Amino acid sequence: MSKIVIDAREYTTTSGRYVLKLLEYLQQTKSEHEYVVLLKTSDFERAHFTNPRFTKVVCDVKEFTFGEQTKLLSLIKSLKPDLVHFPMVQQPILYRGRVVTTMQDLTTVRYRNPSKNPIVFTIKQQIYKLVNQVVARKSKLLITPTAFVKQDVAAYTHVPPDKITVTLEAADRISDQPEVVPGLKAQQFIMYVGRPLPHKNLGRLIQAFGLLKQKYPELKLVLAGKKDALYEAHAAEAAKQGITDITFTGFVSEGQLRWLYENCVAYAFPSLSEGFGLPPLEAMIHGAPVAASNATCIPEVCGDAAHYFEPTNVGDIARAISDLIDNPAVRQSLIIKGRAQAAQYSWQRMADQTLDVYNRALKNNTAD
Repeated sequence: MSKIVIDAREYTTTSGRYVLKLLEYLQQTKSEHEYVVLLKTSDFERAHFTNPRFTKVVCDVKEFTFGEQTKLLSLIKSLKPDLVHFPMVQQPILYRGRVVTTMQDLTTVRYRNPSKNPIVFTIKQQIYKLVNQVVARKSKLLITPTAFVKQDVAAYTHVPPDKITVTLEAADRISDQPEVVPGLKAQQFIMYVGRPLPHKNLGRLIQAFGLLKQKYPELKLVLAGKKDALYEAHAAEAAKQGITDITFTGFVSEGQLRWLYENCVAYAFPSLSEGFGLPPLEAMIHGAPVAASNATCIPEVCGDAAHYFEPTNVGDIARAISDLIDNPAVRQSLIIKGRAQAAQYSWQRMADQTLDVYNRALKNNTAD
């Protein structure tokens, strides 16, 4: 029996669904390992483990901080693990024990966040680039969510591809009852849900919507997600361009999100860069026809169940969405294909594959 520490400091963050689902389904695998889960105080009571082999330890160390390199390093050493799984790149780079790291994507390496202080962000981004290189080399094995990211990481960090295992993630059906979003009942709308970061490409989606309005004057665009400075900037730019009928919903409940998926004429996913891309799969589960970018891993994940466009071409984005509006047969075909595509993915399979990675990393009990 080996002791495996799992860093779950992002347990309930937007990007934390991966580690949340990993822990949920890892408890159901056949394993004799002992698991120690690192959680922030705010998540400590929320995380319920029914498997007695899972224990919790408080770890209030913020990501991307000096404390990550000192306090977290000290905590991990005190636990004397046989293996540590970091589900994110940020970790103590001086830790020399046996490590498995999940590298979700290289988006932060390549894109800026305009909501952050530009000088501070530039410095942090350069450090992050270095951390990616160091972590890829020092980790015993790496995990990526898609074959695209595997190839991208191997090329960027110069590690051999056979060091990297792909563990496909999954999407979940929303169990809450559908809840109508005010102002949208009986309306024709296209939608997007998520953060408005630059690589999400919402500026071009809004411009494409402006073109669509010329053909479909009653059409609406729904952008769902917590309102922040970036969403406010998009709203201001749309107003400047005279593009109307955009609904910025702010936070939506699970029931409202389900209703949006089930009633939109199309779900638009214009992203320039993704590591996996859960939203289109989630849309497919709920019967939304998907118009998606053909960039990075998106065609790998969505297969033939999405209608693709070139994400840097505003006219092509509008063309793909228009195809879905004008062709009920195409929409219905995508709805059927979408449900089948989403059903191919499994969190349990992902957890089983992750356990296999742990076992391979543990074969030699002497740390590198």
